[in-house]
Amino acid sequence: TTDVAATLRVDCVRLVLDHLQEYSSMGAACEAVARREGVGKESVRRWVGQEQIDTGQRQGTTSEELAEIKRLKAKVRRLEEDNAILKQASIFFAGELDPLNR
Repeated sequence: TTDVAATLRVDCVRLVLDHLQEYSSMGAACEAVARREGVGKESVRRWVGQEQIDTGQRQGTTSEELAEIKRLKAKVRRLEEDNAILKQASIFFAGELDPLNR
């Protein structure tokens, strides 16, 4: 399904950009393609905008940068979980080693 979704996205973006001059605005082109392909017009608009960012036609965070941010956030979340476990373990072992607890 991801290949199908990726193909749909690529096709929608291509259709909008190839036929943009036939419409009064980017929004109108996105709406027409969305209706034709059976997807939401906002999705098509976002896909086209992201394509423009990725190709340097518009300012913004590229898909590659977004993927890196997502990867780093997941890594931070895992490290925070590991730190919480280590903190609990150190508290436990400190209590076990305390001669007053024996």
